[in-house]
Amino acid sequence: MRLRLILCSLMAVSFASGQTPPAQTPPSKENLGLVGDRFKPLKYDEMTPEQKTMVDHLLSGERRGMNGPFNVLLRSPEAGDLAQQFGAAERFHAQLPRNVAETVIILTARWWGAQYEWNAHKRAALAAGVSPAIVDAIATGKRPTGLDPQMEAAYNFVTELFKTRQVSDATFQGAKDKFGERGVVDMILLSGWYNAVSMALNVDRYPLAPGVQPELKPLANPFP
Repeated sequence: MRLRLILCSLMAVSFASGQTPPAQTPPSKENLGLVGDRFKPLKYDEMTPEQKTMVDHLLSGERRGMNGPFNVLLRSPEAGDLAQQFGAAERFHAQLPRNVAETVIILTARWWGAQYEWNAHKRAALAAGVSPAIVDAIATGKRPTGLDPQMEAAYNFVTELFKTRQVSDATFQGAKDKFGERGVVDMILLSGWYNAVSMALNVDRYPLAPGVQPELKPLANPFP
């Protein structure tokens, strides 16, 4: 309960950032549109009360949908519900510019080779103003050129953390100078959420939409 209150408070405070998602029409409970591979898509009328609570929160929340890892997370609904609230706080209200936040997400998807996450957030990154050249460089495991100072600070921070499991003083200070201490923490938490998302999707072998081809090629070193 205490963790739920903390998460809800974080989300409420974060509305000040103005990073609200576009309005969408949620699916009906009779047709949630869940998909999966190893994890059978669940139907609302066969769910436990705890699973129904998680679904109700997702449909009434900012995502207003069930795509992605949520069919997997429903198998542990109490933790899954807290996780999706945490993920919404970071996805929609991190104290980061939208282009930076989406770059953090696609870097995480690239690290894991998470095809569905990459496809969804590649579109979001382009819509947020990330240039196609930067997106293409990340997809192919190359360091992008033409990064502005904020994007460069974020790129350095995330890729160094993945590669070395640490960040140098210079990299930390560069990120702190651009985003403040909260922005640094939001980068950690945002990437952490999408690490969990990517792992869930990869374990499930979550399918892409019909007609969509996987874009990420296997790379021994995604961030050379």
